[in-house]
Order: sequence, then structure tokens, then C-alpha cells
Amino acid sequence: MKSVGLLGGSFNPAHAGHRHISVEALRLLGLDEVWWLVSPQNPLKTPAGMAPITARVAAAKTTARHKRIHVSDLEVRLGTRYAVDTVAALIRRYPKVRFVWLMGADNLAGFDRWSRWRTLARLIPIAVFARPGYVGEALTAPAMAWFRRWRHASASARHWREWRLPAIVVLDIRMSPLSATAIRRENPRWADLGSASR
Repeated sequence: MKSVGLLGGSFNPAHAGHRHISVEALRLLGLDEVWWLVSPQNPLKTPAGMAPITARVAAAKTTARHKRIHVSDLEVRLGTRYAVDTVAALIRRYPKVRFVWLMGADNLAGFDRWSRWRTLARLIPIAVFARPGYVGEALTAPAMAWFRRWRHASASARHWREWRLPAIVVLDIRMSPLSATAIRRENPRWADLGSASR
């Protein structure tokens, strides 16, 4: 059965940090593929400054540069807005694929603000990757207090397919200092210029 990591986000723009997390996920979790799910519009972010999805998908494809990392606008085609609905739709559509949700520690810090986040956690195992300045906040986040009894040791990460849900693992990887916010600050017209800083 194929195993796929799902990395959702605005990718506004995609950068080498996204690629780094994906390559580490392939290695540490023993994945066959990682799918980048480029969100039409993150419900927790303002539309101001959000490049068109076509530009974000194009930049993500340029950034991915890996035969096992696939960039997708699946949420547009599925008509889903929230991660929980996207994951539920993918599980129905691909019954022979095992999915794991990938996220940076910055997302875990605010995970309790996601729509129906506990339902999402009961649908799919979650692998969290260290991000500069967020690890401490993530480990003391409200969602992590709920997850604590279902946290798995990083040494067992490759066995995620055997875990009962909910399940979460926090992986301490070399951290990339890159962020989409900093890239936009430095180059606010990145989408107009047809290339993202990396």
C-alpha cells in the first residue's frame, strides 16, 4: 500500500524550507511520496497579499525539484476549504493509500484554531517538524496538551502506519530559517516576477 505525506499550506511562496521538511519526511517516515496541497485560501489568513493560486502552484513546482514530491491544487478540484474535509475526501478517493499529515511546529502552536481539529486528528496521523522559534510554543500549545497521551517517540516514526488514531510525533530536524513571510517582505512582487526566492 502506498504511503503519502500531505503538506498543506498557502505556499505563498513555496521555498526551500518546504522542500527540506518534505525530504526529511520521505526519509524519516519511509514515505513513497509527499503531496503539497496548495490551498486556495487559508481560512486563518487574510486574502491580502495572497498571490493567485496559479502563481503559487507554478512556484511550488519549481521549488519542489524532486521526483517524489508532487504539487497539487487538489483542494480547488475537491471544493474543500478545511484540512479535515480535504483529508476525509482523500481517504475516500484513495482507499489504497495511507496518508500522514505533515506540519511545521508553527502550525501545531495554533492547531487548536483549525476547524474540527480533533476530528482531523482522528482521521490521520500527524508528524510535526521543528521550525525555528516555534518548538517550545508548539510543545506547550493547547492542542499538544490534548495530544500528549497519543504522542509517539521520534524513534518509532517509521512505524506510523501501525499507530492507532489519534497519533502524533514531533521530529527534531535541522531547521531551515526560511519563511514565506520573510520572502514576501523582501520581494513583495515575487509572483509578478514569475519566480520565488529560495
